[in-house]
Amino acid sequence: MIDRRSLLKQAGLVAAIGTLPRLAPAASDVAAEKADYTLRIATGLVELAPDHIVSTTLYNGQFPGPLLRFKQGQRVVVDIHNDTDTPELVHWHGQMIPADVDGAAEEGSPLVPAHGMRRIAFVPKPSGLRFYHTHVAAGDDLNRGTYTGQAGPVYIEPAANPGAYDREVFLVLKEFAPTFSRGGDMDMDVLAGAPVKALQQMGAAADAAAAEKTKGFEVGYDLFAINGRMLGRGEPIRVKPGERVLFHVLNASATEIRSLALPGHVFRVVALDGNPVPTQADVPVLWLGTAERISALVEMNHPGVWVMGDLADDDRGHGMGIVVEYAGRKGKPQWTKPKPFHWDYTRFGSANPAPAAPDETIEMTIVKHNAALHGFNQWTLNGEAFSMETMKPRYTVHAGRRYRLKLRNASDDIHPLHLHRHSFELTRMGGKPTAGVVKDVVMLGGFQEAEFDFVADNPGPTLFHCHQQLHMDFGFMALFEYAQG
Repeated sequence: MIDRRSLLKQAGLVAAIGTLPRLAPAASDVAAEKADYTLRIATGLVELAPDHIVSTTLYNGQFPGPLLRFKQGQRVVVDIHNDTDTPELVHWHGQMIPADVDGAAEEGSPLVPAHGMRRIAFVPKPSGLRFYHTHVAAGDDLNRGTYTGQAGPVYIEPAANPGAYDREVFLVLKEFAPTFSRGGDMDMDVLAGAPVKALQQMGAAADAAAAEKTKGFEVGYDLFAINGRMLGRGEPIRVKPGERVLFHVLNASATEIRSLALPGHVFRVVALDGNPVPTQADVPVLWLGTAERISALVEMNHPGVWVMGDLADDDRGHGMGIVVEYAGRKGKPQWTKPKPFHWDYTRFGSANPAPAAPDETIEMTIVKHNAALHGFNQWTLNGEAFSMETMKPRYTVHAGRRYRLKLRNASDDIHPLHLHRHSFELTRMGGKPTAGVVKDVVMLGGFQEAEFDFVADNPGPTLFHCHQQLHMDFGFMALFEYAQG
């Protein structure tokens, strides 16, 4: 297995992160305090349907994990109990918090020991929809990492209301019963923008140089659910005509891009990854890469009983949907597939994009090496796969400077790119300039380029990776290190 997974399972992890800045254990400062929240990691059962009950690792015995509502700027103390036989990590995705509580071993966050507990404290920020999930490597173990049920939503109350609405509904999308298969083509017709010929040529050259002339392992799923229930097996979302519902949607998948449509209705996107967008826009379909979140208003103006579900017939048929039922309406839920629609982040950006000039641009080229690691694809950034032994690739940043990351994807996969402990502003997507859209995960299309800026304003080791579990486990990571002094 690759070194990241083996190191995470061994006590030698401490030595591996010895080159990182020394971080005082958060528990030492909060040992005498009372916890505001408690998370307990343990194996449990999820009843997706009466005839489909799965065993997996959960938070507090449920999926999704409990909705945690924080107040921006109000410090919280969390007790994390690990009742399993293996060390765990809880990552507070999308929050600008210190590295020692962020929940990533590569940043120096201490593990929650097997049959042990860790108490942490942090000040939640920024406001909006965030979430928490495990951050351990899974490698070839489909009972570890984000293949499990370890995910739950966080909502940090904002100072300003994102829009007038009658109520909120949280939806957590997730697949279960994962299995390995060889290859399989990802739907490339999701994102706006055209492939770059030079990147296609680079990808073809990597394929030609591969020792194995076959595609590497991918992960497929047998069961799909929203909020832990398969389509038609849980309570419907009951609405009234004229009601304005704010849907907070989280894609908690380990590997899948998800879509969501509600026949006869449109989604007015008001926030991406919890951050209000400069331009609210109506779309017929929501597309979410792994770990992305969308907050969208829906005006209930089309009475009936409907299926809100994924565009993929097979996935929706195996559970990826939920029923929306208007008051006084009964009958079989109806589904109508919307017309083809390309997801374009720039439609939510400023009308006249003029992003600030960066102090420095860092370019990264992504290459896939088919089946290079015992049948698994290996991923490299600028020719280097991430190593826990060397903590490379690693880039030095200086506090207060604005950095532009230019990502060039020489593979046919869509990559949900995630930067820890910082937010970033999109500046060019699919060949189009933009500004004002602030995120912490963004999908990079196959053979496409993306550019986004972040300000180095949260000192400490900072992890950057593809949020697709297979990709990050097999090389697709880098570490940003703040310059000392």
